[in-house]
Amino acid sequence: MDAFQEIETLIRSKYPIVWVTTWEERRVERGMAELATKLNRSLHTWSVTQGLKPGLSTGKTGNLPAELEVLAQMHEAPEYTVFLVKDFHPYMRDNRVVRLLRDLSGRLRTRAQTLILTSPMLTLPPELEKDVTVIEFPMPDTTVINAQLDSIISSLAGNDKVDLNLEPDERELIVNAAQGLTADEIESALARSLVIEKRLSPSLIVEEKKQIVRKSGILEFYPVQQGMKDVGGLELLKEWLDKRKGSLTQAARDFGIPYPKGVLLMGVQGCGKSLVAKAIANAYRLPILKMDVGRIFGGLVGQSEENMRKAIRIAESLAPCVLWIDELEKGFAGTGSSGVSDSGTTARVFSTFLTWMQDKTKPVFLVATANDVTALPPELLRKGRFDEVFFIDLPAAKDRALIFKIHLEKRGRKGSKFKHKNLAEATRGFSGAEIEQVVIGGLHHAFDEGRELTMKDLLDEAAAQVPLSRMMAEDIALLRSWAKMRARPSAAETVESD
Repeated sequence: MDAFQEIETLIRSKYPIVWVTTWEERRVERGMAELATKLNRSLHTWSVTQGLKPGLSTGKTGNLPAELEVLAQMHEAPEYTVFLVKDFHPYMRDNRVVRLLRDLSGRLRTRAQTLILTSPMLTLPPELEKDVTVIEFPMPDTTVINAQLDSIISSLAGNDKVDLNLEPDERELIVNAAQGLTADEIESALARSLVIEKRLSPSLIVEEKKQIVRKSGILEFYPVQQGMKDVGGLELLKEWLDKRKGSLTQAARDFGIPYPKGVLLMGVQGCGKSLVAKAIANAYRLPILKMDVGRIFGGLVGQSEENMRKAIRIAESLAPCVLWIDELEKGFAGTGSSGVSDSGTTARVFSTFLTWMQDKTKPVFLVATANDVTALPPELLRKGRFDEVFFIDLPAAKDRALIFKIHLEKRGRKGSKFKHKNLAEATRGFSGAEIEQVVIGGLHHAFDEGRELTMKDLLDEAAAQVPLSRMMAEDIALLRSWAKMRARPSAAETVESD
């Protein structure tokens, strides 16, 4: 049952007051006009700036404030009337308004009248909890977005200045990208797309979503430039991700495949976990949101828990999307002892997050990274939280050669001019991040001497660096031992098999 069907049922059942929580004021107003016509009822709309339209000839009610005036007029309105009152939430702090609404509730019920209150937020006084029915009006679903898309295409038919032809997969991308936006935001984003690109494009709809994230102050809309081509090695992880590329489509739902939950990437520092997170969003053609857990925690009582719920709501409203949490174990450090250190705030926030991971039904693909597995709570790792847990080890020789090629070509050097196999042999035990620093260090040396980069520059830089695998050999051995029986390998070969 959609929202308007539910409102229709409530009107027919003589529910007196209905509070509709929504940002979609225009869409609700249009829908209520159609519903009033269908039910053969008169509709009167009120706002503090426009007053009651059309007005009621109920006689004088005295010199009352606007919010009390409209409620007083409703007392004298004829039967079979529906009132649509916009943004009434600021007046709910007035005890006179609360009393009038309670008086009005019984009267409306006996006269087949309904008061519809619309507002982006719910501010319901305890006195009215038994008199008011609350409905959350959802953002446009795929059916509404498809209808809106058809309307735009139909209105521009014959305009040879824009390309309105859409392949089925392009249309699905646009519809998916538009989910989480209001109808007005979708209309603006599509109009912007037609003006800039002369076609309907999902990329500019994603730009509209960035505004929502920026306003929240909790999540960060992360720019994605890296793709899977920028990730050296990890062929088993890439294969797993590639097989699930279509799992966010409607065809997958029809086939019986649920929305994927996400993946946990753990392993040695600097081996590409964060790079993979960004590459997943690029490969899946989804926006990526980064959750900095430190932003979640606030100083006021209850603020941290509300911030986590708000972050989840924003992520779900922008679905389908990728939600990336970097260094997960640091964000939720101390969940076991937080009852002493912070009155249990961390534990409660973590519990909210775990419950959402288990029960989420929206297509939010969670990508979490972690370095220290011993700091992860065991309940986070059980099946059902993530689809899979991957261990990312140090790259093997062939992968190191590929990583050198990627970083050299990214900086304008032809990979064929360098002996990648020799470079790989010289960097045994190096992570991907350390290989990148070898390339950057070599470039600095060549630039300082005013000449082009050479193999010698790279080999000298590699010899000068001390890799993390040498400094923390014991810790990495312990990590590998833990992952061997508990996580899925991301590559067929590792540095141990060089």
